[in-house]
Amino acid sequence: MIHQAAVISDKAVIGKNVTIMPFAVIGDVSIGDNCIIHPHVVIADGVVLGNAVEIFPGAFIGKEPKGAGALARQPEFERIVKIGNECSIGPNAVIFYDVIIGDNTLLGDGASIREKCTIGSRCILSRYVTVNYNTKIGDRTKVMDCTHITGNAIIGNDVFISLLVGTTNDNVVRAGYSDHVVGPIIEDNVVIGVGASLLPAVVIGEGSTIGAGSVVTKNVKQKTLVAGVPARFVKSIE
Repeated sequence: MIHQAAVISDKAVIGKNVTIMPFAVIGDVSIGDNCIIHPHVVIADGVVLGNAVEIFPGAFIGKEPKGAGALARQPEFERIVKIGNECSIGPNAVIFYDVIIGDNTLLGDGASIREKCTIGSRCILSRYVTVNYNTKIGDRTKVMDCTHITGNAIIGNDVFISLLVGTTNDNVVRAGYSDHVVGPIIEDNVVIGVGASLLPAVVIGEGSTIGAGSVVTKNVKQKTLVAGVPARFVKSIE
């Protein structure tokens, strides 16, 4: 069912049993079967949706990233977004161009993903999570409410990141220069507690746990529990 109040490009390719509700704006896109597009959704040119994708009101898919003049990096990106089968994109979520999202992944209300990012399958990025540019997140990873994943970060499979976690990628603070901008690397099966902070370029080893409120200033070995400010070794994890 396509509502007559929706605005749809003549070049859009729309699959079977698709519902597009009033005031949705659809560009030159490809939409798979059994998708549901709620009111006031914007889907820009170059977006590809898999089957059974649901996009809730106010979401914007395919936003063009902008720099802020001399004080910011100038974005580089391709005008394409690919969203896998059976994904759910929450109300007012924003997905910039040059993003790939795997199957069965959920984005919560107000989540934001910047350009040049890859999100795996069966992930949850909960309410108001922000993922900055050029970041990779593996499969089955969960990122809870109001957490910020910085640019140039790498996150593995089966990672759990609690709410209000902050990650950073720049110790020098020279906006516009990217040679020193390196986000953290979080390996598979890591757990990061509520309110933790990860400094630039730290490596969190596989199977480790970061205690709530910790500030991680240096690398963490595999299967290790660290906690405190700064984070220190507590015990090994069997």
